Amino acid sequence: MKYRKLGKDGLEVSAIGLGGMAMTNIYGAADENECIAAVHEAVDQGMDFIDTSDAYAAGVNEEMLGRAIKGRRDKVVLSTKFGNCRDADGRQFINGKPDYVAEACEASLKRLGVEVIDLYYQHRVDRDTPIEDTVGAMARLIEQGKVRYLGLSEAAPDTIRRAHATHPITALQTEYSLFTRFAEEDILPACRELGIGYVAYSPLGRGILSATIKTVDDLAPKDRRRDQPRYGQDNLAHNVTLLAPIEELAAAKGCTPAQLALAWLLAQGDDIVPIPGTKQRKHMNENIAALDITLDAATLDALGKAVPPGASHGDRSPAGQLKNMNI
Repeated sequence: MKYRKLGKDGLEVSAIGLGGMAMTNIYGAADENECIAAVHEAVDQGMDFIDTSDAYAAGVNEEMLGRAIKGRRDKVVLSTKFGNCRDADGRQFINGKPDYVAEACEASLKRLGVEVIDLYYQHRVDRDTPIEDTVGAMARLIEQGKVRYLGLSEAAPDTIRRAHATHPITALQTEYSLFTRFAEEDILPACRELGIGYVAYSPLGRGILSATIKTVDDLAPKDRRRDQPRYGQDNLAHNVTLLAPIEELAAAKGCTPAQLALAWLLAQGDDIVPIPGTKQRKHMNENIAALDITLDAATLDALGKAVPPGASHGDRSPAGQLKNMNI
């Protein structure tokens, strides 16, 4: 296993992590036994960075991962998130109030069955609560020994700077892939300016870059990606056309398109750690193998030209979710 450092305060994690959201029923049915087996196999191979959130299946994912890492806690760098909430009617709202920060952390610790969270993120930024107040409350969790490092998810550069001035931020988590490159404009440069690590979620473009999903019928009936703009009929048809050169380059390298996409992302900087989500050991092992792929300048250039920024069609999330991102 290869490892990378996040931030400037000594947090080291496997160069590819394991995203937990796919281990819910959000992308089709998930088998808990297989999910736990995937976690065990990942940890046994040194993939120690495991990411979840209290928003994933309303805390059920944290509970499952808690069961999965029992007896292996000392081999895991565990991250979770708070603040991306839903009311009784399922409507999303964001809560970054200091009192809620403490409450959410206690609930996550209990569900995960651990005494400390290694990396604790604010999942979405609360427009109604100054970021200084939220991060101040998060910093108190460090003082209390309940959290080791702090992170933000989906935050704009100004918010990142204000947060970092309140307490050092170790990692910023935002979507990044060949299909989603907005972070290159100002978010990634801001992180590098401040010495903040970058955790890339959905590094396979929510599955399209695996080249295994060519039509919406390839998705399970209740797969939430059916509601994603990128998977809209016309958008998906266009996005699939972008895969041909990726598939050709992958074949030339003797790897899968998914591995090539991960290798491209890893090559964008040693401060970037992708966390592809999976619920199967087969795909988890495939992701780990991407660490052994070295891309030369010509291949990186070819990939960049095949899928330049803005080439994919469709927003990365539905409008209702986008309003709470990058603020």
